[in-house]
Amino acid sequence: MTIASAAERRYQSGFGNEYATEAVAGALPQGRNSPQRAPFDLYPELISGTAFTAPRHQNRRTWMYRRQPSVVAGRYQAYAQSHWTTGADREMALAPEPLRWAPLPLDGADADFVDGMRTLAANGDAEAQSGIGALVYLANRSMERRSFVNADAEMLVVPQQGRLVVTTEMGVLDVKPGEIVLLPRGVVFKVDLVDGPSRGYVCENYGAQFRLPELGPIGSNGLANARDFQAPVAAFEDATVAYELVKKSGGRFWSAPTSHSPFNVVAWHGNLAPVKYDTAHFMTIGSISFDHPDPSIFTVLTSPSDTPGTANCDFVIFPPRWLVMEDTFRPPWYHRNLMSEFMGLVYGEYDAKPGGFKPGGASLHNCMVPHGPDEEAFDKASHSDLKPQKLDNTLAFMFESRFRFIPTAYAMQSPALDQNYADCWAGLKDNFGSPPGRAHSV
Repeated sequence: MTIASAAERRYQSGFGNEYATEAVAGALPQGRNSPQRAPFDLYPELISGTAFTAPRHQNRRTWMYRRQPSVVAGRYQAYAQSHWTTGADREMALAPEPLRWAPLPLDGADADFVDGMRTLAANGDAEAQSGIGALVYLANRSMERRSFVNADAEMLVVPQQGRLVVTTEMGVLDVKPGEIVLLPRGVVFKVDLVDGPSRGYVCENYGAQFRLPELGPIGSNGLANARDFQAPVAAFEDATVAYELVKKSGGRFWSAPTSHSPFNVVAWHGNLAPVKYDTAHFMTIGSISFDHPDPSIFTVLTSPSDTPGTANCDFVIFPPRWLVMEDTFRPPWYHRNLMSEFMGLVYGEYDAKPGGFKPGGASLHNCMVPHGPDEEAFDKASHSDLKPQKLDNTLAFMFESRFRFIPTAYAMQSPALDQNYADCWAGLKDNFGSPPGRAHSV
């Protein structure tokens, strides 16, 4: 084994960089990608995350130099994972109403990261390479000698409870709640648990790869900076260790035996790589005068669609931040949006739903479905003394998509579904005619 311990783990900095790393000195060929004989008689193997002719600034590929190529595997057999569905079930009649789920319980779960995956809602079509799935994972054991590869989508993992060790073909990432990890389509990985039972969220992105959003008038700095993303360094296991390889392709699952570890890459170079990011490094932009800005200023990553400015998926976070706006209702305003919003809470309290939205839970507000602060949040924000306020110990997020989400049967039949969610707005009264009030800042 050449895989370092967590305390010794090293990373490469940047997002979409031209990385180059070798676990054994001299393992990377120089001056060419596929020499007649690669150093140490390794096998060159290319993984392309985009079409060969994609524009240069969007093109993603990596050359790997491995002890055995990926093609060495047994025959695939069908694999059962009935709770991880793909794309939208357009036959489901879904009322245009807000939905919310309590945290899905970990009690009684006997599953690893793959078997513990549950699709709550999805849109689009993986075969058409558009849309996303919004999932949760409930796991209480490590994958150990099992590996997984998703040919349908890249995966954005948002841990909520429990640290993860994510071993990939390119190396190892340690990920804790508050961090995220982005796993490219087609890259083999496994997930081991550090703290026992673990829960988190996953965006399965069928569409264009996530990238950093344009900054426009913000300028050259702000939001998520590329230097704060971390990619692994090359590391490999003993190639003689047998593994089970589970593959997702076309919405179906398959399993094949391998007589060697898929994590046998001794060196690699390229710009297609798994990365992790600590949301504590997000440079929050906000108003320092009045009004609540659009939540687009909280975008960490975006998956664009064919309509400029209208995303296949935006990954948006609401981290700790200062609120200083004068004469302003500071929580999010009531709204109906073109974009559909799947929301989760990693830790703390969400300011628009201080009582009803719990860490590990989820909510769904589809296109043009009205939503906003509950009665408690509205009353508090309407009468509070507008001193500078720090929202601390909180991290919420959204998977925001141009496509309407369709919940799965599993989600709609779950005991975690809040049947009385709409009641949180029932007490909002018609106050027209009451004396106008105005909160004064200090």
